[in-house]
Amino acid sequence: MSDALINGLAGAGGGIIAQLITYPLQTVNTRQQTDRDPKKEKKKAGTVEQMYQVVQHEGWGRLYGGLTPSLVGTACSQGVYYYFYQIFRSKAEATALRRKKEGAGDGSVGMLSSLMVAAMSGCVNVLLTNPIWVVVTRMQTHTKKSPSNKVEPIVGGNEPPPFGTSNAVQEVFDEAGVWGFWKGVFPTLVMVSNPSIQFMLYETLLKNLKQRRALSNSNKGVTALEVFLLGALAKLGATVVTYPLLVVKSRLQAKQAIGVDKKHQYKGTLDAILKMIRYEGFHGFYKGMSTKIVQSVLAAAVLFMVKEELVNGARWLLLKEAAKSKPS
Repeated sequence: MSDALINGLAGAGGGIIAQLITYPLQTVNTRQQTDRDPKKEKKKAGTVEQMYQVVQHEGWGRLYGGLTPSLVGTACSQGVYYYFYQIFRSKAEATALRRKKEGAGDGSVGMLSSLMVAAMSGCVNVLLTNPIWVVVTRMQTHTKKSPSNKVEPIVGGNEPPPFGTSNAVQEVFDEAGVWGFWKGVFPTLVMVSNPSIQFMLYETLLKNLKQRRALSNSNKGVTALEVFLLGALAKLGATVVTYPLLVVKSRLQAKQAIGVDKKHQYKGTLDAILKMIRYEGFHGFYKGMSTKIVQSVLAAAVLFMVKEELVNGARWLLLKEAAKSKPS
């Protein structure tokens, strides 16, 4: 089994576990991002309160709306990303070693190379998996009214959003055809800088930690807790920088408001940005940011920790099997 495949499968496994743990936060955050009603700013509820309101009026199931396609998307995204990341990373390391032999560099992959590797992996991932996330966003922003009809949809519009995956797929297709599944792909492609920054920070922090251990002549390896903390720090830095693009992406992928003011309808990325600035101000680009930071940092930390443990476990099993197969 190749190292790229091991990392791809481990990344998919870690992503699924992280998604299961943090999904309710992700659902609430998507609703916060796509909230286009300025009147709600005055009676803004906190994350925990919003989760309670969803459970009270719509049931526990709505916190996990779109979970099935989201898990498929997470597995595909993490698998594709880590697979190509490892391939590009191996080529970058081979190039660095060749340069060292030629007398240039120390043989390690620098920050710029790490950034390029992560960016290329992210672009491949976005182009292949964007349709899944359009469907997930539609299902997360679906609001189920209680019998008393006291709950207003968070995403504007008179028509009820779809309940199931097939309904969401049909709605997207009816609204914009096949290209509708690539709505928000431009800001998402720009957002590859998020995992790029994240992995650049993570690799740099991990490299510095290992160097410090080597200088202190310590044989202690990197622990799961240390990987957890490094992953959390890396994701925190990346999220703060790229959050506005995430809000624009969610606005484009959510169901467009029907029968209301055109200021709530977006024709594309630039139109969404200009209308948000005009009608909501710059703070509109940071709606739900505190929720996203908690969700993203926790998910990334769990993902890194689980992935590293799965990779180490897989390599140990392969080495054990190889040792058994050797003739005595």
